[in-house]
Amino acid sequence: MESLADLVREADYWTAQDKREVVARADVERAIEAQIRRSDRLRERSHESILRGILHIDTEGERVGQVNGLSVFQLGDFSFAQPSRITANTRLGDGELVDIQREVKLGGSIHSKGVLILSSFLASRYAAEQPLSLSASLVFEQTYGQVEGDSASVAELCALLSSLANVPIRQSLAVTGPVDQFGRVQAIGAVNEKIEGYFDICTQRGLTGRQGVLIPASNVAHLMLRRDVVEAAAAGRFHVYAMETVDEALELLTGIPAGAPEIEGSLDQRVARRLEHLAELRRKFAKKSAAGSAGRQKNADE
Repeated sequence: MESLADLVREADYWTAQDKREVVARADVERAIEAQIRRSDRLRERSHESILRGILHIDTEGERVGQVNGLSVFQLGDFSFAQPSRITANTRLGDGELVDIQREVKLGGSIHSKGVLILSSFLASRYAAEQPLSLSASLVFEQTYGQVEGDSASVAELCALLSSLANVPIRQSLAVTGPVDQFGRVQAIGAVNEKIEGYFDICTQRGLTGRQGVLIPASNVAHLMLRRDVVEAAAAGRFHVYAMETVDEALELLTGIPAGAPEIEGSLDQRVARRLEHLAELRRKFAKKSAAGSAGRQKNADE
């Protein structure tokens, strides 16, 4: 109630400046803009670093194993969001998924939980009846503080599958939302701030009609976006996509049907084939290692 009372008083002040007696919508919007302007110094510095190329955030083109996540920062009563570059690498291994944030103690427990859940989803969908013969690493690039929350797990999973399938991801889209063990996308907090934060970066670089944000479908009821974001979306210059599953997110990000491992040309089939290839390589190395050990043992016995 105190914050609402402050807003009403400030809106009333702007009404008095224009010598009117009734507070109008424009007065309330002006008061909100003034409150943000008094608190957004850190946001401006953060966005300036992105626009100057100090923080590497792509909003155009395509990259393999790279996706834009969205992070929220809280400064007292003021919160703002900015994109974060999430990258993934995959290689032959024994099923280990390395969360670099957790390894260096920069990842909170909820974030670690999200990574373990996506690891479970990956194993159950693609390696239910064979060993998961890969090693993978995930990281939030250019972050130097604590990363907490599981709202980036959909983005991390998409980056991981992109690397496995060698399929590029559209950098014009940003993703937010956690995933469960069955691939369903769950609700998040601060959905409006996340959309507006990415919109601000894209606007300053120039809207092309291809940029947008993927949000959980269960958050659609929580949308209360700024007027400029709504107008850009209505004009087709910016997009807000609601996703219910990881497959929907992958299709939007890659332009390839997720499908199933048995469907020709699907993303799932590409991932399954890569994992089968890694499993075959692992078996060959195991046989070669076993043969070498047997030969050394025979020489020792002689």
